[in-house]
Amino acid sequence: MSIIVAIDGPAASGKSSTSAEVARQLGWAHLDSGALYRALTWVGLELGDPSGLDPSVILHEAERRGVALSLRGRQAVVLAGGEALDDRIRSPEVTAAVSHVAAQPAVRDWVTHRLRGLAATAGPVVVDGRDIGTAVFPDAVVKVFLVATPEVRAGRRLSQRGERLDPARLRLEAERIAARDRADATRRAAPMQPAPDALVLDTSALDFQAQVAVILDLIRKRGLPQVGPGA
Repeated sequence: MSIIVAIDGPAASGKSSTSAEVARQLGWAHLDSGALYRALTWVGLELGDPSGLDPSVILHEAERRGVALSLRGRQAVVLAGGEALDDRIRSPEVTAAVSHVAAQPAVRDWVTHRLRGLAATAGPVVVDGRDIGTAVFPDAVVKVFLVATPEVRAGRRLSQRGERLDPARLRLEAERIAARDRADATRRAAPMQPAPDALVLDTSALDFQAQVAVILDLIRKRGLPQVGPGA
């Protein structure tokens, strides 16, 4: 069985970038579960309005289009018909609709099955998401749940998009993030919450390298194998 490190957290908590850097420094594979949910949301948008579609329709179309998660080197990429989706799944339209699509139990089962299948052959792997340590890989050897205030996360999200950090924009983005938190934490299927044995790491006052260092230290204290970056 593969060695799994699960890094969960709410929107804009930095879990994907942090997980990618932790995996890079360890020389492990990295799986971003959110990319698959975004891919399914992109499929739903291609069909029309995802909120009005039965999940089975989205999943059938995803299968028809060959949506899949694949490893290229140690980084997972989402493909459709063998072509990487890349920026198409990072659009504002996908971001606005992904919470609804990801809340559907059939969608979560579909994603979980693919994450487990790829992780089984990936060797040591860092997986990030919102329910990795609780639902997808409850036996992960290390579990971390990243948190930060909505205001801090709003600033990070706006900076990523290259937008101004004025008070009105920050307030609006923080409200959107808080609404996403509520939706993720109250959904019926695998609600977002820290696993009982997870380290809850507040990154509000930590810079990126500091939060990566905390997680790497936790992993190293467990005596887990390291390959090293670029190895």
